[in-house]
Amino acid sequence: MGRLADRTAVITGGTAGIGLATARRFIAEGAHVLITGRRPDVLAETVTELGPAATGVCGDASDPGHLTELLEAVRSAGRGLDVLFTNAGSGTFTPFGEVSPDTVDNVLAQNLRAPYLTVQTLAPALNDNASVVLMSSIGATAGLPGLGMYSAAKAGTRSLARTLAVELGGRGVRVNAVSPGYIDTSTDPGAREYQRAGAAGIPLARVGQPEEVAAAVLFLASDDASYVTGSDLFVDGGRNQV
Repeated sequence: MGRLADRTAVITGGTAGIGLATARRFIAEGAHVLITGRRPDVLAETVTELGPAATGVCGDASDPGHLTELLEAVRSAGRGLDVLFTNAGSGTFTPFGEVSPDTVDNVLAQNLRAPYLTVQTLAPALNDNASVVLMSSIGATAGLPGLGMYSAAKAGTRSLARTLAVELGGRGVRVNAVSPGYIDTSTDPGAREYQRAGAAGIPLARVGQPEEVAAAVLFLASDDASYVTGSDLFVDGGRNQV
């Protein structure tokens, strides 16, 4: 029997990269997974690939209207919510002096507003002893040039994990963050070159794979982490640890 057998999970931003790898792993461990995505065609293709244990809910995780629809989808399944992974987010490389007010608003909306509102909206559906995993980043604890607003938003998400661990802990709900380092998720040549250059400063001397982050999220989601809350699990090859 899998570690998430008969449990219901939500993964925001579940159509690619870490989100998709985590959806595959959760399903392999016995969960029914609801994934979100903003592109209907890509979402439909992903659900078809994942099979009958997956349900797609189209929308933007920073949109309260979409989150209400997501809550209704969880409730319609009739089993409450056992795992919530707020994976959706985005960031672009922009030098400090070129960051516009619109960029500030967009980055904060996708990487801090979205996880906050997602947990707030879905909290009534969380079962006792559920697990919430918030996507943070090594940027929350390291200075990464060109990623100032993204890193600030992820630091906010890390802080949010601590606060929510206290506020939801009375129900046995565990809230943790996961902080990936350089992970091979992008097809953009510039991003891939940035990661390859960054690997020189990683003790394991390579970038990570989405499946390696998914394994960490599975640990936090499962009973293996039953006494772990308020923590930040780094999956960075040691980049921020030494």
